[in-house]
Amino acid sequence: MTFDNSKTIYGVRIKLFFATILMLGYVGVVYAAKLIKFPVLGLDDSIWTLILVAIYLFFAFLPSILNYQYIYYSDEDENIVFRYFTAGIVGGRKNSVEIKKNTFSGFQTESKYFGLKRSLILFQKSGQRIAKYPPIYISALTKEQSEKLLKSLAAYAPTT
Repeated sequence: MTFDNSKTIYGVRIKLFFATILMLGYVGVVYAAKLIKFPVLGLDDSIWTLILVAIYLFFAFLPSILNYQYIYYSDEDENIVFRYFTAGIVGGRKNSVEIKKNTFSGFQTESKYFGLKRSLILFQKSGQRIAKYPPIYISALTKEQSEKLLKSLAAYAPTT
């Protein structure tokens, strides 16, 4: 099985692009063209600007807060392969994990912020010890992708 969550990441990027355009349009209409006469709903232009900038920044940094990552997963060959990188405003470095199926020792999932920030931790046998990989954040996966991923990994995890 092979899949990635590129559609989700593209959607996040497109929404952020349109939010940026709307924010710049607001600034242009209010400050450069002075087309809106204030106060609107009893608030002047600086209060509205602060409110809208706060909302914009919240939604702009939400993918970074929830650690949205582009994830490619494959278990087609003799290896389990993950390729991933952070997909927020500030992109992260590209990472890759390849574990041979016969040395795969299991996985663990963690959830924070009422299930909004989810991570996957992989384990691999290394001689007599078990190596633990850094978390892969699966927050940006759809429910179906998460279920497929966990079901696939459970099939390769040793039963003890």
